[in-house]
Amino acid sequence: MTMPDDVTTSASPAPLPADYAERVYAGVLGKVLGVYLGRPVEGWVYSRIQEELGDIEYYVHDKVGVPLIVVDDDITGTLAFLSAIGDNGYDFGVTSEQIGDAWLNYVIEDRTIFWWGGMGSSTEHTAYLRMKAGVPAPLSGSAELNGPVVAEQIGAQIFIDGWAMLVPGQPELAADIARRAAMVSHDGEAVLAAQVVAAMEAQAFVERDIDRIIEAGLSVIPSASVIAGLIRDLREWHRTEPDWRVARERLEADYGYQTYGGNVHVVPNHGVIVLALLYGAGDWDRSMMIVNTCGWDTDCNSGNLGALLGIRNGLAGFAGSRDWRGPVADTVYLPIADGARTASDAATEALVITDIARRIRGEEPLVVKDGARFSFPFPGAVQGFRVVSGSGTVEVLEGAGAGGSLGLRLSGGDGSTVLLTTPTFMTPEILTSQEYGVQGTPRVNPGQTLNATVRADAASACIRLAVQVYDEADQLRTVTGPEVQPPAGTWTELSWTLPDMGGYPIATVGLQVEGTDGLDVDRMDWRGAPRVVLDRPSAATTAWRRAWVDGMDLFGEGWGPGWPEPYRLIQNQGSGLISYGPRDWTDVQVTASMTPHIALSMGVTVRVQGLRRHYAVLLTSQGRVRLVKTVDGRVTVLAEAPVPWNLYTEYRVRVRAHGDRITGWVDGEKVVDVVDTDGPLTCGGIGMMCEEGRVGVGPVAIRPSQDTDRDEG
Repeated sequence: MTMPDDVTTSASPAPLPADYAERVYAGVLGKVLGVYLGRPVEGWVYSRIQEELGDIEYYVHDKVGVPLIVVDDDITGTLAFLSAIGDNGYDFGVTSEQIGDAWLNYVIEDRTIFWWGGMGSSTEHTAYLRMKAGVPAPLSGSAELNGPVVAEQIGAQIFIDGWAMLVPGQPELAADIARRAAMVSHDGEAVLAAQVVAAMEAQAFVERDIDRIIEAGLSVIPSASVIAGLIRDLREWHRTEPDWRVARERLEADYGYQTYGGNVHVVPNHGVIVLALLYGAGDWDRSMMIVNTCGWDTDCNSGNLGALLGIRNGLAGFAGSRDWRGPVADTVYLPIADGARTASDAATEALVITDIARRIRGEEPLVVKDGARFSFPFPGAVQGFRVVSGSGTVEVLEGAGAGGSLGLRLSGGDGSTVLLTTPTFMTPEILTSQEYGVQGTPRVNPGQTLNATVRADAASACIRLAVQVYDEADQLRTVTGPEVQPPAGTWTELSWTLPDMGGYPIATVGLQVEGTDGLDVDRMDWRGAPRVVLDRPSAATTAWRRAWVDGMDLFGEGWGPGWPEPYRLIQNQGSGLISYGPRDWTDVQVTASMTPHIALSMGVTVRVQGLRRHYAVLLTSQGRVRLVKTVDGRVTVLAEAPVPWNLYTEYRVRVRAHGDRITGWVDGEKVVDVVDTDGPLTCGGIGMMCEEGRVGVGPVAIRPSQDTDRDEG
């Protein structure tokens, strides 16, 4: 039987197996590949798929005229909401209410992650509105408030895989944490389906037998539930009927959308997952064909089953006659309010999950190659790297890294110029996408030092570190660092401090290579605080403004004659925030010119970790300046002082975060200075706030906290 939300199992997380990190990577990769495979036919029924495409045996995006790599709620929600554990001190007992706080922190209303279909139509939107109005989870997702149809849609199941990966071999514990996560937005059979998926995935770390994996799922839910009865029926059909198509017909007849209503009910789609698991017998190709050819919510079903099979089979399960991994190249986009995670990859996200799993057990994080962002930690994990111009291919192989480790191998070139890169911000095709509210901010910026460890096959090789940066037409241009000609066969360190880019965001990092047909890359990374001025470029289009995560009602450049400010913030009700920069910034300072036209308050934020976790120096219409700390929406005033408030007057606001000390200046005068010793926020980006009104902003300068200038006084 399931338990009430405030009760957890008495078990604690067990030690992690030796191959844990790689199995998590295989699970994340399976989720991503499954979603990309199913997304082009999302919502199609079996008959349409058969008529237009036949059996779906490989990627079909090109056949229906859509991109392969897309922003998708299934991936984003699965990976984003795990942050609730880290935000609460890596306590595995995190509650539904705390997970709900993570929703409010990382989801940008009406823009990101969810289908914003309205109250009583979209389950996630309904739960979000409940929590925004002060209804805590799990009541926010209850059938009591939202009705059983809304509460039993598919969303809880599609977001559940990451929670299961934290407790390998412990299906009861996986079901327990899955229940707490699922009840933020769902109830009834939807929660039970999520528990079954989580339990099966946890068991798949230690069990290959499909029947025993399914038994683990059944063991965590009531036998009288609809989900349990569905699974029993499917197992009986599989025992007596060898043809999966006949079983699919019976599934549709007995458990189809005509019986289980709403937009996308969990019951029929859970049935598709179990059917494909049974008839696919653990084989990736066959299972993916069945789960997608069946139709209905294909990306969700394919993503859940892909995660389960990835965990069960490991990386070897993706090998075969078809290249599943190459076209995707690990690429993942996560549009959340912690905006520098937008451009990510399956290996990086697997290490995030591994880090959480180790920390909840009191262990140190797994550090690969001194923590380099691109360390190629798993076989085949290219981490988004592709050849974008010139000839050649990339793969990750043992021996291509220093000391015989895994590394990225560029081969097959003809000695001409080759550019290989990986995204660190939204690339043009993602920037213009309308899918699930694309938001993001660059991971790397001018003033930081890009570095790589490389080895060339030929002494004639010329190698440069390179970035692709947006231009005045919102297209990418290549900027390269100093040329290096390393000795053949010798590991060489490359380093380049990134110059000013004229206000345009950097979209990719990589290498430009010529004069060799082979190159090994052990690692790539960047270090240091940024030194960048964010202003309207000389020829302003879109990308420079899209480099901010937009949590305002209206955010734009100064439109028209007489509106000269680079950025305009408009908030109709409450407070809005725009933010810039990754969570890994620690000691930085930011200076911004701000002009209130009508507002209750305005200010500059540092250590931004989403919409509701940051420090802010706020100027208020009451003639006060306040240093406030916000954690999960709870606001604490750390210091305040008088500062005159005048509309249409430009203020120069500067905030510095250095260690536990937050200092603020207004027009060169130090006004607040606090050492926060009570659970300080230690890292994060920067931002600008406006409360109920309109504020002109810009330019905005970001630099290391150690820098001094005439404002210090």
